[in-house]
Amino acid sequence: MRVVFMGSPDFAVPALEAVRATHDIALVVTQPDKPAGRGKKLAPPAVKVAALAAGLEIVQPTNARLPEFVDTLRATKADIGIVVAYGKILPLDALEAFTHGCVNIHGSLLPKYRGAAPIQWAVIDGERQTGVTIMKLDEGMDTGPLLLSRSLPIGPNDTAGDVFDRLAPLGASALLEALEQIEAGSAVETPQDESLASHAAMLSKTDGQVDFSKPASTVHNLIRGVDPWPGAYAMLGDKRLKLSGSTLGDGEGQPGEVLAVDQDGMAVACGHGAVVISEVQAPGKKRLRAADFARGHKLAIGTVLGDQK
Repeated sequence: MRVVFMGSPDFAVPALEAVRATHDIALVVTQPDKPAGRGKKLAPPAVKVAALAAGLEIVQPTNARLPEFVDTLRATKADIGIVVAYGKILPLDALEAFTHGCVNIHGSLLPKYRGAAPIQWAVIDGERQTGVTIMKLDEGMDTGPLLLSRSLPIGPNDTAGDVFDRLAPLGASALLEALEQIEAGSAVETPQDESLASHAAMLSKTDGQVDFSKPASTVHNLIRGVDPWPGAYAMLGDKRLKLSGSTLGDGEGQPGEVLAVDQDGMAVACGHGAVVISEVQAPGKKRLRAADFARGHKLAIGTVLGDQK
């Protein structure tokens, strides 16, 4: 089929490559370049980088709701639009610009975890399974009919980044299967069960703040779920320490109390149980193994981490 591909981050690149190998991509739509890094230099989205390498035509609209953008979509005379983490809400006119409408890869088993951060919230909530869903887009937020889904397990120590890395190729293969069904006229659209729907809101930097008064399992899941972004953190005096590499540990103490430090990491007491944190990063410094950080900063057993001013 003739396709318009709309996507932006790394997650969308395997799908772009898979579609390019099997269909005719008329146009790639992606977000505008954005400032990144300490120098705030403009950096292109990962999909743009991949599309340029493949010699594909690219547009980067600042507003996907303008009539001119919809006219650009219609002018491609594409059979179908594919949307993978594009990052902008498409108006109905854009969804209807193609013979077969638009399909989307969503990083959850819909109707659970509709919204902007389904993978992160599945990990934060301690889910043991997630997956991808191929759906037809409508005007709602991830509310369109389902075409097919594929699941995979979430390991006890998996980070959101780990799950992203496994879901991206799974989504690409599921997408190709759905496109084959659409092209053959055999695709079945199943309405979502609204009674099972849940929302995965966009994360902010403050969502990474660790509350050690919570049970160890809750703390562990949060540290995993916000890795790599926005990242977990706790205060040591007036310093914000980034924490990563969590596992469940043993021991009890005051919430936030450092119980032990060894080569496995830094054991920190929670409201019930403890977590072992393998890496710590101080502001403006490199990420260090917890044992090296504790040694270099003379972090004593009994020190309490928390929101202390």
